[in-house]
Amino acid sequence: MRFSDLRNSCGARSRAGPGTVLRFGGAGGCLYGTAAAHPIEGAHSIWELALHLTGTYGLVLRRLEGDGRRLAPQKDWPEAPAPGAENWNDTIRRLRQLNQDIRRRVSGFPADRLDAPLVAEASYTAYTQFIGITQHDLYHAGQIAVLKRALLAPAR
Repeated sequence: MRFSDLRNSCGARSRAGPGTVLRFGGAGGCLYGTAAAHPIEGAHSIWELALHLTGTYGLVLRRLEGDGRRLAPQKDWPEAPAPGAENWNDTIRRLRQLNQDIRRRVSGFPADRLDAPLVAEASYTAYTQFIGITQHDLYHAGQIAVLKRALLAPAR
């Protein structure tokens, strides 16, 4: 039951899991100016959050290949490129591709390996890693929703 729940949470029709930020957070529906804006002082922009997600997706995919290196700070929170439609579309395209890669890899992951770490360097199981990426997406989807709302709010 646990593995089917995990596969469902990462499936193409799920309401949670990798890709939530593309649907409910709406990162993919933003224009580059909106994505680059900082409507809340001290908060990341939608673009910065999207780039952060590409880094964490990349980390999980590397771990699935046996690479136990930690995520470097410049990969965890990379600098956003110059604002522009092409750069924003590249970010969303990359995020979507990595999301599809994660879904495919989780769907094909052997159930009998879920209780073991993906790599020796990790102190948690593959299951925890996979469910963690789902929770991570949900967290940042919420942040994106708040940022979008702040951008739409009338100035006071």
